[in-house]
Amino acid sequence: MRGLALILTLHFGGDPKPVDRWLAPDKAKHFFLSVFVESMSFSVLRSAHVGRNASLVGASAVTAGVGLGREIYDHFHPGTPSLKDLAWDGIGIAAAAVVLHQTAP
Repeated sequence: MRGLALILTLHFGGDPKPVDRWLAPDKAKHFFLSVFVESMSFSVLRSAHVGRNASLVGASAVTAGVGLGREIYDHFHPGTPSLKDLAWDGIGIAAAAVVLHQTAP
């Protein structure tokens, strides 16, 4: 009987979920992609003669949308949606906003 229970446990156990760590290569990718998207969005908006503050707000919104969209995509497709990924996206947005705010008008 124990053998049958062991077989059923091993058979129906499913794949183990990957551990979602706060510090991982995936989190660095989220951070740097957010910095890149915000910097590019800010540059495009500034090139279109949008005001500095409006460009910063718009770039932050675009970047947040990209990060959130990626997590929604991961939820509905094979992927691992994570609030920690969104947190690293937010940290990247904040870091880029601080640096971009220091740029010359």
